[in-house]
Amino acid sequence: MGHAVAVCGMPGSGKGEFANIIAANGIPVRSMGDMIRAEVKARGIEGSPTIYGEVAAELRAEFGEDILAVRLADEVSELMKTHPIVLIEGMRGTAEYEIFNSRWMPNFSSIAITANPEVRFQRTQKRGRSEDGDRGQFEIREAREAGWGLYSLIDAANFTIVNESTLEDLVKAANQWLQEFTENNS
Repeated sequence: MGHAVAVCGMPGSGKGEFANIIAANGIPVRSMGDMIRAEVKARGIEGSPTIYGEVAAELRAEFGEDILAVRLADEVSELMKTHPIVLIEGMRGTAEYEIFNSRWMPNFSSIAITANPEVRFQRTQKRGRSEDGDRGQFEIREAREAGWGLYSLIDAANFTIVNESTLEDLVKAANQWLQEFTENNS
């Protein structure tokens, strides 16, 4: 059985870039944010800075804080049968952590990608996603995700990568982490 690794971090920290780097190494990646984007599309709603958070909050309110993890867990379990590592990008809540941890422990770890708020805000302004808005929207999103327990996840992560420099530095750090993780979990 493989090992599931969930990536957490505040908006703009570099979770998606980290996931892209890991995916380039042949590791399957499943994105919790993509699940919300797909839900918005399925509902026929136009993307905006507030809609993704609203839909995520609606899903959690209707089906429970762990709904995204519950929906994703079977697919990840299947991938773990044939892959040594499966990466879950975008774990945001403690309820999601509990689902993953209870299902796969000891074959589950988490990694936090961190950066200071100003660096993260500037990144959100450059990436051009419809869920990114102005500073006010950024702060609303920060508070919402913190309310799901994201700070606790970051603090409790098994691994942390500080991402306040260049993409090249993140590539080096991510590849180094992957090499060390693979060596220690083979």
